[in-house]
Amino acid sequence: MSSTTAIDQEFFTRHAESARRAEEARTLFPGGVTHDARHFEPFGIVVDRAVGPRKWDVDGNEYIDYVMGHGALLFGHSHPYLVEAVTAQVERGTHMGGSSELELRWAQAIQRLLPSAEKVRFTSSGTEATMMAVRLARAATGRDRLLRLRNHFHGWNDSVFAAGRTSAGNIAANGQPQAMQDLIAVYDQTDVAGIAKALATGEFAAVILEPTGYSWGTCPLEPSVPRELRALTEQHGTLLIFDEVVTGFRADAGGAQERLEVRPDLTTLAKIAAGGLPGGAVVGRADLLDQISFDAGGGRVAHPGTFNANPLSAVAGERALRAIAEENPNAVANERASQLSRGLNRALIEAEAPGCAWADASMVHIILGQDIDRPADGETWDWGQHGGPQSTLPVTPGTVAWPFRRALLNHGVDLMGMGALVSCVHTEADIDATIDRFAAAFSDLRRAEVL
Repeated sequence: MSSTTAIDQEFFTRHAESARRAEEARTLFPGGVTHDARHFEPFGIVVDRAVGPRKWDVDGNEYIDYVMGHGALLFGHSHPYLVEAVTAQVERGTHMGGSSELELRWAQAIQRLLPSAEKVRFTSSGTEATMMAVRLARAATGRDRLLRLRNHFHGWNDSVFAAGRTSAGNIAANGQPQAMQDLIAVYDQTDVAGIAKALATGEFAAVILEPTGYSWGTCPLEPSVPRELRALTEQHGTLLIFDEVVTGFRADAGGAQERLEVRPDLTTLAKIAAGGLPGGAVVGRADLLDQISFDAGGGRVAHPGTFNANPLSAVAGERALRAIAEENPNAVANERASQLSRGLNRALIEAEAPGCAWADASMVHIILGQDIDRPADGETWDWGQHGGPQSTLPVTPGTVAWPFRRALLNHGVDLMGMGALVSCVHTEADIDATIDRFAAAFSDLRRAEVL
């Protein structure tokens, strides 16, 4: 038996019940999964329960979890803050069919952390938030075209979608009308000169981007770029939209925009903003959001939505954001992420394996199978200096990524793609254990001659 087969056989042995349920899921769901990022080869684990930084699958295997609800769980799984708030609200009502004080407190919690949030409009998801932000921009400017950056991800709605590469793999625009694609111009994230020339035409309603770089910073963006885009959009009457669905309240308590000292016209939020429950928001300039007001007359932008500001998301979001404002959980999560990235680089060196890891706030990115200079401890990562142009996504080859992730699951660690989203409830001991398990997975790959 080869070492690669040994990794796979252990995976099948440890996850027999997940395999059985995955087969059943294929009869119900396209591809057997309910989210593209949950696709896994040969099948994904089926999770039974989760508490704090850990989760357990239906086979009884325990994992240190770095998926963290696709980045939504800064406070880990089932944090007592949120369990208490949501449980109490379930008893009071899950849908009021009208306005409530809860949505006021939730919006005020956002405003305390994001100075750009002059007004707030809640949605049910990040995809809905980007849809609304683009519609508001088009209504305000009278322009139809949108400029976006290559491989930046803004949800799957037609208004912002473009084929490209994300941390979850390649995505295609099949099913998107060509007329809609023609309204979207795509530029490399460092092509400021090209963007400036395009904006000078006066055709574009908005520029939308992930402010830390695409795929939640897997390919980092030099901070000067969003600052230059702020100046360019103001010069040409174009609106600037920051997609902070992932980075909002994670890159900084005030989002990436606070760290960059850039004030966008509109910001899209979800994930942490709703305390890990379904929910999102568009926030920004009052005049732009007020286009939704019934006082806007014939120029009004309509926005229904059955679960906008639903009570469960409202109480969870308000409680989470209050804790961020008062308790600084970001500092803890950031330190754990830094500890993790340093340890992973040491493990790579000891394994004599090509690759590197780096942390951006509480987000850790991992590249394997490429000979890349590693950032020094405490160094701010610059992909352009260490590995290539900032318009190129560093990719772990599938021949390395799939065996590595299977080996890592065998050792009890689950990643978000090839990255780790760290929470404030991951302890130093959790991080040390994770590094040891990474080292064990590297050893498995070395025996398999994968690394």
